Amino acid sequence: MTSFLKASLLASAALMVAFPAMAQDTAGGAGEEEIVVTARRVEESQQKVPASVSAFSEKTLERLGAKDVTDLQGAVPNLNLVQGRGSSDATNIFIRGIGQPDALQTFDPAVGVYVDDVYFSRIRGTQLDLLDIERVEVLRGPQGTLYGKNTIGGALKVITRRPGDELRAAASVTVGSYAQFEAKAAVSGPVAENIAVGISLLRSKRDGYVEDPVLDQEYNDKDTTAGRLRVAFGGNGPFRLDLSLDGTKEDAAMTVGQPVNTLVTLIGGLPILVLPAVLPEYNFQTRTTPGLPNSTKLKHWGTSATAAYDFNDAFSVKSITAYRELNTDDYVDIDATQFELGDVFVGVDQDQLSQEFQLIYQTDSWNVVGGLYYLKENITSHQEAYADQLVGPLLGNPTFLRTVDDDLETTSKAAYLNASYAVTEALRISLGIRYTEEEKVYSRTTSTFSSSPLLQANPAFAFKGLNETWSDTSPSFTIDYQASDDVMLYGRIAKGFKSGGFNGRANNPGEQAPYNPEEVTSYEAGIKSTFWDKKIRANVAIFYNDYKDFQARVSGTVTDPGTNLPSPELTVINAGKMETKGAELELYATPVQGLQLDTQIGYLDAEYVTFNDVRFTAFGGSRAFQTPAFSPKWTVRVGAAYEWDMGENGSITLGASARYRSRMALAVDNTLTNSTTEVAGLFQDSYWLYDARLVWEDAEGQFSAGIYGKNLSDEVYKTEGQEFSSVGNIRTVYYGAPQTWSFTITAKY
Repeated sequence: MTSFLKASLLASAALMVAFPAMAQDTAGGAGEEEIVVTARRVEESQQKVPASVSAFSEKTLERLGAKDVTDLQGAVPNLNLVQGRGSSDATNIFIRGIGQPDALQTFDPAVGVYVDDVYFSRIRGTQLDLLDIERVEVLRGPQGTLYGKNTIGGALKVITRRPGDELRAAASVTVGSYAQFEAKAAVSGPVAENIAVGISLLRSKRDGYVEDPVLDQEYNDKDTTAGRLRVAFGGNGPFRLDLSLDGTKEDAAMTVGQPVNTLVTLIGGLPILVLPAVLPEYNFQTRTTPGLPNSTKLKHWGTSATAAYDFNDAFSVKSITAYRELNTDDYVDIDATQFELGDVFVGVDQDQLSQEFQLIYQTDSWNVVGGLYYLKENITSHQEAYADQLVGPLLGNPTFLRTVDDDLETTSKAAYLNASYAVTEALRISLGIRYTEEEKVYSRTTSTFSSSPLLQANPAFAFKGLNETWSDTSPSFTIDYQASDDVMLYGRIAKGFKSGGFNGRANNPGEQAPYNPEEVTSYEAGIKSTFWDKKIRANVAIFYNDYKDFQARVSGTVTDPGTNLPSPELTVINAGKMETKGAELELYATPVQGLQLDTQIGYLDAEYVTFNDVRFTAFGGSRAFQTPAFSPKWTVRVGAAYEWDMGENGSITLGASARYRSRMALAVDNTLTNSTTEVAGLFQDSYWLYDARLVWEDAEGQFSAGIYGKNLSDEVYKTEGQEFSSVGNIRTVYYGAPQTWSFTITAKY
């Protein structure tokens, strides 16, 4: 650790010296209004929070041209935030090398997503449009001693605008590439004494940027309608009650990628599609299976009631009650070819009921947050796998359909307490502890339908009422020292926990065995500072994560005892131990009036200490030599913006930014079995993306018009990967959007 810390500090110092030449237009210039966050469940300045927190105000989100949460990709060091593989409504979130990319309903997220303090249990439904948002916060590292649900990797918090006692209205229209059209409208204000109402609506459409020229179909599009109603009682008085109702409907085409290796039959390994050793550059064209419905549909709605009462200036209580439902019908062409190999339908019905009680005590010396949390979640799903061409000619090319019907019930209970005490005016220590107990009950029936009598010999695989309970105690310790009004130093140790589960892709008896929880112990130290008369804000953090029993889905093939034929094996294992360590730098400057410069730089060194996999017999059952997924060594974003003040004619702002990510693995399984040879297609080499904007705003700040360009160099880059090599050798990757332009006009009152 000593050499690592020394190198990190030297690198940070060098970057500070080099800062005037490296800058970005992202999370708020140093000279702007101070951003108040609720990262520790109480309102405080972002610069006073002894933890890594990146916050984005409404103004900053507008400046970024951010339409949904994935537009924050690159604006936070060591954050991977992209659309999930094969689904238009899932989000792949990794923080400091810790995440969970699989949208299968039995996998829990590693990074918690919260909207107005309500936890979203699935990664489906989390690609949130930014509609009437007050701010977005990204918290890096475990957060269990302060938040309702245990979050092992971090938290993404979306805080919507609370209606107040002043009338406020805003509307915007965006048109752009690929027939993009988006309209947003929001209005809020008082309707009676101490009662305010807010309504916001969104309609967003875009044609697909991937096409099948043979079937004349488009994919990877957008078709979303969303709305939110908020009612606030009590104003800013001692008793406040906030009621919220939101809903989202999506009706998009499939999300389709590109195969990266030769596809073969399951029986005999005969070639179905032979690809060249070196693939030609991707041109956003694909082939898909004729007859497969081209759709992914989502209905997602929820309601919540948040009640708070201040007994006095020091002591308050809060209750957060929420209910949510998520229904998705996704067709996915996993192999991304015209052949019926990995074509599936996944229909999910999910509902969750959560209740959280908080006690908050604040004085000059004490800051105490305690809570009780309860979550009840029910998920049922129906899956169909169509694979007529997978079995192959050795069995006479039979028809093949496999269905899965499963049910998962999760009950999560937790109690947490976090207490901070000011030892002196400058020195504060914090202790936290969380106890979590989670119970899961899982049932499943798998059925096989085929024209081959041999494949019908073992038609069903069923189990009912598998039951497991896991518990965990997670402590945290934080110390911070306010060296001056402008400089704070802190250190933090925290444990994170993600419960175990059951394998929702079990194909063979024994694969349904439960897997154990994950644990991480996180160590972090940092400096938050402002200087040069607050014209520069500089935040530096270094961290080390000891990540144990990480859950990995691995791919293999076994012999079916009923048919004596090969059968895909998709097992979830607790693979071993991983270490991630690194450094993060966030700098913001306004050196002269009108000029904003800022940069975020993340360095991440992620490596397996142990990765036990019995398939790798040539290496003693170890594959620790592999590269951890979604863990690029460097993430950088740099840029600048200048605002010309034209007096009564308003202002014009020109901004540009560049985003860099170094080489990254796109799947956990990224070498051939029993080999150190990497699957080249499952890696994305380093690349840069360039964005720019030109915005006019009137002198009163009520009207604006802007042109936004993204990926100006039209870079072709991968964001995700599917590894299903046990099913016809399927390996598929997904790509980010090509060059796009948009024009937005906005009116505010």
